[in-house]
Amino acid sequence: MDYSSYEHLIVAIDNGVATVTINRPEVYNAVNHRLHIELGDIWRDLDRDKDVGAIVVTGAGDKAFSAGGDLSMLEHRMSLPAEERFKEAISWEPRDLVYNMVNCDKIIIAAINGTAVGAGLAVALMSDISVVSETAKLGDGHIRLGVVAGDHAPMIWPLLCGMAKSKYYLLTGDFIDGKEAERIGLVSMAVPQKDVLPKALELAERFATGPQFALGMTKRSLNQWLRLGGLASFDYSLALEKMAFFSGDAQAGVRGVREKKKAVYPSAPGKSKA
Repeated sequence: MDYSSYEHLIVAIDNGVATVTINRPEVYNAVNHRLHIELGDIWRDLDRDKDVGAIVVTGAGDKAFSAGGDLSMLEHRMSLPAEERFKEAISWEPRDLVYNMVNCDKIIIAAINGTAVGAGLAVALMSDISVVSETAKLGDGHIRLGVVAGDHAPMIWPLLCGMAKSKYYLLTGDFIDGKEAERIGLVSMAVPQKDVLPKALELAERFATGPQFALGMTKRSLNQWLRLGGLASFDYSLALEKMAFFSGDAQAGVRGVREKKKAVYPSAPGKSKA
């Protein structure tokens, strides 16, 4: 397989292990339109690659796994004319990112070396095994942006950490560190920062030298729960998220992030306290 066409993903293969690095460190590996497409396509390509037995995905640099959606991409969505909004609402990119990870029979291990938000958090948590830095910050920022928590969250969070914790973190948008994420079951394990990538590679090498059919079909069997979750909530939440991007609340949310201050949402009946 030739991975040279990927602009923001670096793919290195060694002894059956493919290491995929999200490579936009100058913006904390934030996801722009091109990267969003690539994060959907890469899993299909790796699944077809006979030289790959397991996959590790991580972020470039030592500060972020991925800081979520690039604000310029979000602002572009919100500025679309009415006739373009339907096309945006049914675009396949967010579904491809999630479902192509579910349908990839190779074991995917996330080495979460730093902050993971939004689409970056989707990649981190949709991975089969998640190894996170104890000090990394994880958070679903949809509510802060004034949009529905779509992407991966309603599909997998309740399976990982239960409904009570899912509702708390998805409705508040609060961040959680690696240690707490492990405690509540959101990630597989939390380790010191220096051990994140080595531990992920150690596990990947174990899977790359293991029985491929048995591993792949065990993953496929377990992921039946995710497919059920997709039918029950993912497609529904994704459509609602797309609709919310065209609201006044979303504009206020993005403006708040840009200006680094608490957003004032037009739909809120209560007055926001500074």
